[in-house]
Amino acid sequence: MGDLEVRPATKDDVTAIVAMLADDPLGAQRESPDDLAPYLTALERLSSDPHQHLMVAVRGGRVVGTLQLTIVPGLSRRGSTRSIIEGVRVHAEERGSGLGTELIEWAIAESRQQGCQLVQLTSDITRTDAHRFYERLGFEATHVGFKLQL
Repeated sequence: MGDLEVRPATKDDVTAIVAMLADDPLGAQRESPDDLAPYLTALERLSSDPHQHLMVAVRGGRVVGTLQLTIVPGLSRRGSTRSIIEGVRVHAEERGSGLGTELIEWAIAESRQQGCQLVQLTSDITRTDAHRFYERLGFEATHVGFKLQL
């Protein structure tokens, strides 16, 4: 990864992470960069759970990407463990640089190391560019996802 470091997120990274989460039309509707309290609470919960990996990509001392990797032990598929990739974001200035590919490749390698037999992710139906990106990396659109807001 050259000068790129992928490491666990810290409290000091939250502002940059939230800015990336909010930096598109969907994220702008869902995120609140001016109130970091809920994000800091979430980081504490994530950091205390060994199955959760909130990661940042750092280049030149600056956070330029993020993703969350969740390890899910299960009974289905003959007791398989799977991982779920969520919240993949790349700083606007880094898009097209290959950073997204490096982040996903990191997540796949970590999933293998954690004993996962399957890596899965979801992507909002409107993110067609992201769909092409994931397909290029070998992911297949095999299921229909459903959500229920609580």
